[in-house]
Parts: sequence; structure tokens; C-alpha cells
Amino acid sequence: MTHILAIDQGTTSSRAILFDTALKIVATAQEEFEQHYPASGWVEHDCSDLWTTTAATCRAVMEKAGVKAADIAGIGITNQRETTLIWDRATGEPIHNAIVWQDRRTSDFCRALKADGHEQTVTDRTGLLLDPYFSGTKVAWLLDNVEGARARAEAGELAFGTVDTWLIWKLTGGAQHVTDATNAARTMLYDIRKGRWSQTMCDLLNVPMSLLPEVKDCAAEFGMARADLFGAEIPILGVAGDQQAATIGQACFEPGMLKSTYGTGCFALLNTGAEPVTSKNRLLTTIAYQLDGKPTYALEGSIFIAGAVVQWLRDGLKIIRSASETQPLAEKADDAQDVICVPAFTGLGAPYWNAECRGAMFGLTRGSGPEEFARAALQSVGYQTRDLLEAMTADWPEARETALRVDGGMSASDFAMQFLSDIIGARVERPPVLETTAMGAAWLAGQQAGILPPMADFAKDWSAEKGFTPAMDEETRARKYGAWKRAVQATIDFAG
Repeated sequence: MTHILAIDQGTTSSRAILFDTALKIVATAQEEFEQHYPASGWVEHDCSDLWTTTAATCRAVMEKAGVKAADIAGIGITNQRETTLIWDRATGEPIHNAIVWQDRRTSDFCRALKADGHEQTVTDRTGLLLDPYFSGTKVAWLLDNVEGARARAEAGELAFGTVDTWLIWKLTGGAQHVTDATNAARTMLYDIRKGRWSQTMCDLLNVPMSLLPEVKDCAAEFGMARADLFGAEIPILGVAGDQQAATIGQACFEPGMLKSTYGTGCFALLNTGAEPVTSKNRLLTTIAYQLDGKPTYALEGSIFIAGAVVQWLRDGLKIIRSASETQPLAEKADDAQDVICVPAFTGLGAPYWNAECRGAMFGLTRGSGPEEFARAALQSVGYQTRDLLEAMTADWPEARETALRVDGGMSASDFAMQFLSDIIGARVERPPVLETTAMGAAWLAGQQAGILPPMADFAKDWSAEKGFTPAMDEETRARKYGAWKRAVQATIDFAG
């Protein structure tokens, strides 16, 4: 068995990547699927799209590489987190579309819970904040808005899962209803300190515990993928939510190490070790990974829109045909124009947590065009990352001395990464393989299968393909960041 199959099920596409025992990519397959927007601020996926694109890319990558199921030691799964599905245990039929992590339909519910003084309870148990981002209020919405769902849930007929749980259910033909600790930690239903589902949180959100999956370590036996799918059974041996998998793939195993992933959104995780650190700056306390029954914790800052701002340039404004056109456009932008984009299309994430904000552009002139829009879009990611790092260093001062390891599609842009280094005033390091999320999932599965090196050796092998060091003077950095902060405040004020 010479290969690991990594499934990377994301917000806009599903990917399958085959790794060899040196964790080199052998082949990749990817398939996009449709996004559904039934109302303003609502985002849904067809549950069957998540499954069919995953199965199709797995088959495609095996065929491309000429690899059979018998050659694969295990499957590792990483997934978009917080996206919420409920299905019938007997038939496997979903009761509704999946409600995506970006969805804001439960804003009023979260506001009401906050007004009633429940946020501290939420934070104490789960490490999270009261925000529509997380799964718990989405589960409550489905139970209250799909006809008959609550009665069926209370009768034990329904199953809830994040995307990993849904894929494992489908891969195993309904034999396994399981998740891992990192995905459980994002539901707002899991006590991250006690390591179990929280009765207090289930009671608060009125979610029957019978809906919930069994929680396992990130490297564990999650069941067998059915023989009829790939020609023979393949064990599922590793699972982690996408940002935690990227933390593993970046070998951020020591307290104080920091990574930031630039996909649809941007997510920075700071390893804080064996003890959870409670944020005083509205960051999230979460589980970075759990191995051998022991959780390692992290502080996390979540930005909802990163790579999605480039998709907006392409699909909304239609000023580019592909993401690769963004950097050449940005490089031609007029230096005399200080155009700022606040991409709050689905609200602002950390450290603001304002669900009502919507996107805004500042500093437009009659001469502003595609070049200035492209530059503002790329720079918005750097500004938002600095917001996260300012909050992290306030909560965990050791982070100040750490280089930022970056990955994800948008990190391929030298322009965006140089501006990131400039605006945060620190070194940025990019590895040779940007698919660190899939690599993290592959390493977990390979560890469990016994064919990949242990943590210390894996960390030793990590290297930077390119480093970016700050080239901006402190006065310019302060001026630009000050303008960004004013733009964010104006966006918040406009939302009322």
C-alpha cells in the first residue's frame, strides 16, 4: 500500500489528491458545484452535490494515477467546517439543502440569545461566540422550519452532521455516524474542555442529543469505504476540519506557531498547546487537533471573504476571466489612489463579529477602474489578516516572534503575500505545496495506517518555497492600516 487518498471537500469545489509515502502529490482531480442563494445572506449547497463531486473526484484521481483501491493504505478527509446537514437515518435522504458556514439566516436568533445573556455560557463551554457562522443555530433552524423535523429528531429518526460526517456516512453506506474533535468543536454543541457533547448547549439551542455523531480523534478508525465505490474497501483513517488540517500540514505543532490559510475565506490559527486560552479580543478558542485522546488547542481568527473577493471580481463585476489575471491588474494600479475594499459580503468575522455588515469600497475617483479594484481586493486580505494578528498577539504575546506560514490558493499571489508581509511587518513563509489542507488529512491517515513518519520527523521536513520580508516603512504601514480601520468603522456604522 503505497498511497494515501485525501478528500478535500471545500465550499466551492470538491477535490481528491493522491499522495505517495513521501507526501508528494501523485495526482489531483477537482470539480466545482453550484452555490445556492435562496435569500439575501443565505447560502446553501445541494447535499447530493457534496457527495457526487467527492465520489467522482476520488474515482477520477485513481484513474488518472493508475492506482487501485488495493494500493491505498487509507483515506484522509478534510472539509469545509460548520456547514450543516440533517438526514433520515433509515433512507439517508437529507431533509433540506445543506446550510453553508457563510449563511446568516440565524442572526436574529443569535442576537436574542446574546440579549438574554447567554454568550458567556457559549464561550465557556465551546470557546465560540454567538454567531450564525456555527452549526448549532443552523441545526435549530432546520428543526424549526422543516415540516415534521423536530418530531422526527426527537424520535431518533434523524442524524446531524458537518460535511465530514455526511461523507463518511455515504462512503460507509450508512454504517458510521461519526466525526472528529476538530469538527465537533465548531458546532457550538461540544464542550472543548470536557471533550464531549454539551447537554447545556443542546438544551440552550433545543437540539436533541440523539442527532449527534460519535466524536473520535483526528487519526482513528472511521469505518470502511464501500467496495462498490472504488473496487475494494478502503479504511477511512484521518479527519480534520480544513483549517485544522492546514495547521497540521504546515507542521505548526509547537505552541506559538501560526498559520493562515487563504481559500474562500481566510483563517489564522495559533497553536496554544495543551491548555485552552480564552480570548479577550473576540477570537475563538478551538481544538487544533486531537491525537491519542489528547487535544491541542488554538486561538483562531476567521475572515469570511478572502479568495471569494477574487471570485466577486470575476463573477460579480466581470472585470477578470480568471483569478490569475488579478495580480497583473493590481500591479498596474495607480499609486496615487488609495482605494480600500471592505469585503463584508456576508458580514464581518473576527475580531468584529458583525453579521449585519455588507461590503463597501472607499476612496473611489473618476479614474478608478479594474486595476484599482483588483489591488484593493488583494490588499483587503492583508488588512484583515493584520486585524487577526493584532488580536492574537494581545491574547498570546509569544506570537509576536513567529513567522506567518501561509497556504491556500490565494497565497500563490506574490503581490498579495508581499503586501501581507508589508502590512503586518513580519516575515511570511510559503511552502512548496500549497495544498497543505489535503496534506494534513493525508498525514493523519498515513499515521494511523503506519506508513508515514511521526510528528517530529514530519515537522523537520517542512520548508519554505519562498519567504517575503517587509519592504514598507513604518510610517506608510501605519497610515495605510489607519485608513483601513476607518473604512471598517464606516462600514459598521453604515450597517446601523
